Amino acid sequence: MQYSYKTKGTCSRQIDLEINGNIVTNVKFYGGCDGNLKAIPRLVDGMTVEEIEKKCSGIQCGFKNTSCADQLAHAVREAYEQAN
Repeated sequence: MQYSYKTKGTCSRQIDLEINGNIVTNVKFYGGCDGNLKAIPRLVDGMTVEEIEKKCSGIQCGFKNTSCADQLAHAVREAYEQAN
């Protein structure tokens, strides 16, 4: 299933991803820090929702209460719950 998530509190505006069961692939960020947003999708490709949440939830960016990685954790959980 294709899923789009509008981020909150980050420089990136949106995250698109594919989810099949609990496996996440083809993550794409729109906006934000170019290098990080190229690296994160490569690092999480093929991971489960739970693995991404464990590694990315709660990460903060500077003075913000969230980050692109944290928003990805929210996105994959929301996508998983909507698919099931």
